Amino acid sequence: MRIKAKASADMKLNDIKDNEGARHRRMRIGRGIGSGKGKTGGRGMKGQKSRSGVSINGFEGGQMPLHMRIPKRGFNNPFGKDYAEVNLGMVQKFIDAKKLDAKKVIDHAALKAAGLARGGKNGVRLLAKGELKTKANFEVAGASKSAVAAVEKAGGKVEIKAVKAQSSKPKAKTEAKEPAGKKAPAKKAAPKKADEKKPAAKKAPAKKATKKDD
Repeated sequence: MRIKAKASADMKLNDIKDNEGARHRRMRIGRGIGSGKGKTGGRGMKGQKSRSGVSINGFEGGQMPLHMRIPKRGFNNPFGKDYAEVNLGMVQKFIDAKKLDAKKVIDHAALKAAGLARGGKNGVRLLAKGELKTKANFEVAGASKSAVAAVEKAGGKVEIKAVKAQSSKPKAKTEAKEPAGKKAPAKKAAPKKADEKKPAAKKAPAKKATKKDD
């Protein structure tokens, strides 16, 4: 009969180690020719690849490179909307966990506070995955037909409201404008200086008329 090995309770933390050959020390390059990876450090003689800052990755000697040969599919829609997608099953789960209050209107702010909606610059879109048993009223930016039907079946209501996209750029500071009813106080006129008397201009002496001899 074989003798059973000792129970694992006898093993200590300082006895745990990797199997032999499981870990290898990395090769230290450029540490003398005796190491086998000194001098050029495994990069060979000269050439672009022997230097730092290689920009040859993906270059195939002039032939059409692989990343340009393979077909491209899809596109990035510049007018696409960013919705935070929320499923009814997850809403029910959060209601059961008392992270959402079904008696209040469930909107984007409530879902975000509960940690259920992430992102969504254009609001929340409600989807029908899962089952909703609790009566709840929703105020969202969009919902699928099946999601609306499931909410109404449970006795709730879905109100769809458009949400303005929140820009990531900081708002420019605007000067505070005065209300239209109040007029700006009139500026006081600067005090007039006393009129300084200018010296009268001296008149040129009148020329005496001389009689010409006949």
